[in-house]
Amino acid sequence: MKKKISVLLFSGICIAAAYAAEKRPNVLWIVTDDQRPDSLACFNRAVYGTDESPLGYVESPNVDALADEGVLFTRAICNSPACGPSRGSMHSGRYPFRNGHYQFELTHQFPDFVKPIIHQTLRKNGYSTAVFGKSDSYIYTEVGKYVTAGLFGTKVHFKHDLQANGFGDIYAGGYSPDGTTEKVMYPDGSIREYFLKRNSGALTEEDIAERRKTDKEFDILRADTEGFYSKKLIYGGVNPQPDDKTIDAYIVKEFKSYLDHADTEYSTCFGRKQQGVPTAKPAMTEIGFRLPHTPVLPPKSFRDRFQKKSYRVPEFSNDEVEKLPPQLQQLSRGMKVLGTPEDISANRAYTPEKFQQAVQDYYAFCAHGDQLIGEAVKEFKKYCAENKRDYLIIYTVGDHGWQLGEQGIETKFSPWRESVHNAAIVVSSDKTKFPAGKVYDGIVEYVDFMPTILAAAGVDIHDPQYDYMDGYDLAEVLSGKAVKREYALGEMNLIYGPRAYMRSEDFAFSMRTRPNNGKPQEGNLNKDIKWALECPVEKAELALYDLRRDPLERNNVANDPHYRELAAWFRQKLGNIVLGDGRVECDWNQKNSYKISTFAKGADDKKLDIPAEIVPAL
Repeated sequence: MKKKISVLLFSGICIAAAYAAEKRPNVLWIVTDDQRPDSLACFNRAVYGTDESPLGYVESPNVDALADEGVLFTRAICNSPACGPSRGSMHSGRYPFRNGHYQFELTHQFPDFVKPIIHQTLRKNGYSTAVFGKSDSYIYTEVGKYVTAGLFGTKVHFKHDLQANGFGDIYAGGYSPDGTTEKVMYPDGSIREYFLKRNSGALTEEDIAERRKTDKEFDILRADTEGFYSKKLIYGGVNPQPDDKTIDAYIVKEFKSYLDHADTEYSTCFGRKQQGVPTAKPAMTEIGFRLPHTPVLPPKSFRDRFQKKSYRVPEFSNDEVEKLPPQLQQLSRGMKVLGTPEDISANRAYTPEKFQQAVQDYYAFCAHGDQLIGEAVKEFKKYCAENKRDYLIIYTVGDHGWQLGEQGIETKFSPWRESVHNAAIVVSSDKTKFPAGKVYDGIVEYVDFMPTILAAAGVDIHDPQYDYMDGYDLAEVLSGKAVKREYALGEMNLIYGPRAYMRSEDFAFSMRTRPNNGKPQEGNLNKDIKWALECPVEKAELALYDLRRDPLERNNVANDPHYRELAAWFRQKLGNIVLGDGRVECDWNQKNSYKISTFAKGADDKKLDIPAEIVPAL
């Protein structure tokens, strides 16, 4: 009898486990590129009490409806303000300083400290995975080569699969042995291509004439970035394609085809045979939109509406630039393309008309994204309903943000609010975990998306094997089960050199982390690791903003006598975390060459226990 009871009990456990596995939701993860959260009316209502952004009109009916179905996280901090390290952090669930990924290194999975990315872990746990569009986490399967076989499951890349086969609009930054090119793709399938830069010699008269033809035909606004880039980035213009044939529209078409051809072989728009989504497994699908990244080219149907809108110019002054440390002065001066009318001559800024175009076209491009997100969500929900599965939808609003004149620049890369303070929307058919219509304004981070998805997929993220993840399950954040976090972290080594940042409710702080700007190399890994903590304070290049009185981060007070002790405290707190609590520096040109620094292990305690006497009173 005892044996029979044991068998019955075991059978019951197996049936329960199988039922639980069947209930695992399909997951849709949407990530846009360079998108500011204030391009969403729902965000502006929650944060500013109005549908408009601080600059003016925005349009997002589909995303607003999505937010009504779930939780809007208004203070989601990205962990690096550039696509490669930000996406690398999201896909690995680790801070840049713990995955050794600070810029556009061709990272890989050979070093001992590297862990599987989210797609690999999900497949190990019974999911199918796919990614459509921009997945560029700069994580590869070979050393020094752009190979991702086996990482993402089914993959359709916006550049290598779509643009390379003649689908899209204007492709800025094509490369050939002779230099950097730009392609213009027309609705009839014809393509024009010319050089933006030649590796040998100057541009030809034909190159210049072709570029001028593009600029005139599509009302192109190009950046003046003073040598930061070899290509002239497009910050405004009209898309050569209608709204159903932009590169992002094709990303959604390929996603829809994948779902529409479940369990069957089909042909992509570019002729490749591949399998549709397998219905026997729960599915995780990632859509990586290219928009509103440069080239900023909204289709005419959207652009026409936004050209009738007028936008406010963010205030800044040269005095504010002078208060910045050298790293951030370099960024502000080098990328300065926007300004108030009185600053135009001194700062090489756009005219007021060009400023309006830059902002109009950016927000119009975001509105085009809203249209496409609506289409993708509708198709995904339809698939889930037909296959009787629950769902989880995560919309990451920008892999990082974008400056539209704040600090006088149009770019990303900075530790300032518009570059790193983003938002997220999480919708679940399980409303007990993610209630409809909820707004959460506490600090969350981009490293939270991986544990959130894994937990929803039935993975026990509290098992010690997942201790490497730096984030929390957002469902546990909402329920109060997660550790309360009093700050967010980030770091990047790009454009102006290595810099880490820490953001809390009241303060924003950043500092230089390493003395040199280059990538880590064998023989120099974690060398003089305490430099930023021990060097003269001016070499650490501190920037501190008191968000209680300066929410727009215009006044760096790191050198203000009233704030020097507080800046020194942040220097030690942030420096100990990013330099001594598991910092990895890796030579990614080798298979297994790295060093890990642990001189301040445990410094990342999520507490901001600042001595009260060093905080200036309001």
